[in-house]
Amino acid sequence: MSASDEHTDGASREFRQAIGEIEPIRSDTVEPWRPPRPPIPLQSLADDKQVLRDMVSDYFEPADIETGEHLSYCRDGVQTGVLRKLRRGQYPPGAQLDLHGLYWAEARESVHLFLQMVRRERVHCVRIVHGKGNRSHHRGPVLKQKLNRYLRLRDDVLAFCSARAHDGGTGALYVLLRSL
Repeated sequence: MSASDEHTDGASREFRQAIGEIEPIRSDTVEPWRPPRPPIPLQSLADDKQVLRDMVSDYFEPADIETGEHLSYCRDGVQTGVLRKLRRGQYPPGAQLDLHGLYWAEARESVHLFLQMVRRERVHCVRIVHGKGNRSHHRGPVLKQKLNRYLRLRDDVLAFCSARAHDGGTGALYVLLRSL
């Protein structure tokens, strides 16, 4: 027997003495082999959540909207003919909210309270005047950008689009609301 074997036997003996009596596990079944689960991309998920949080924060600025750009949105499941009628002004606005001169925090609160009120009164179409943003200079139409994003996030908004010229054009929106 070589010195290496004696060392191994000695280490093995010491190990067995240290752990004491053991009882082997008896099993007459063999676990089937399963492929390992793919790793969960935790950082990627965290990044996605952060992007969503940033989008709804007041500090996120979406791609710039130009002053004269028309806005249009239709929730999934709403027929395109509904949006077409809204654009043509075939749903008369039952109420109006003017946001001129307000900061976004004030405007958002006003829009929230306004939409709650008109839904209670069973008004289905409203006009929200946000202005064209001509005095925002280099920032573009701030209220228009933020209102565009905010209305898309509200469950009670079915569709919205820029108003017709005589109702404010690109400085106002027709908003179609879900029935109660």
